[in-house]
Amino acid sequence: MNCPLCKHHGKPFCTEKFFICGNCSGIYKNRKNYISTDAEINRYKEHNNNVNDVRYQKFVSPITDYVLKKFTPDKSGLDFGSGTAPVISKVLQDNGYAVNQFDPFFSNKTELLNEKYDYIVSCEVIEHFHNPDAEFELLHKMLNPDGALICMTHLYDKNTDFKNWYYKNDPTHVFIYHRQTIKYIADYYGFRNMKINSRLVVLMS
Repeated sequence: MNCPLCKHHGKPFCTEKFFICGNCSGIYKNRKNYISTDAEINRYKEHNNNVNDVRYQKFVSPITDYVLKKFTPDKSGLDFGSGTAPVISKVLQDNGYAVNQFDPFFSNKTELLNEKYDYIVSCEVIEHFHNPDAEFELLHKMLNPDGALICMTHLYDKNTDFKNWYYKNDPTHVFIYHRQTIKYIADYYGFRNMKINSRLVVLMS
């Protein structure tokens, strides 16, 4: 199975369910192990998040703090993969920011994907991309010059015990990123810069 991001050949990795790409270093699930769309939606509904939960707001704070620091309220934003509880949008809107929400299952307003944005936020979303090549092409296309794609995901590195790693066990996680994968994305799709700080990944247009 070729890499769904860069289309290069991969080889089995750790278990029969995953492959690792020799080009972009992405780790991707064998498509035969994808769950059904209905099962995926039900899995997301199990996330009993509440936008007013202080712990949840703290979890997404690397993203919200970045936006509050780098962008003014007059700038346009998109919460991409906003899910059942768009907490990032809630925090930013409470601070006077205008943020739209898009989610293919819970807020499928596809007309928003034809707009341009100064920043796009995506928290614990990119590891769910079945077609990351098309998704990152779209995300880059939607950004205004000097805009930013601001993501949170758990990156894999050489110190990760993948076999026992909780992150790969979520049945909806189909693509896992390495720092080298992020660099590939930045270079290939034309982002001018990238920043990685633990789980926070920022790609600047």
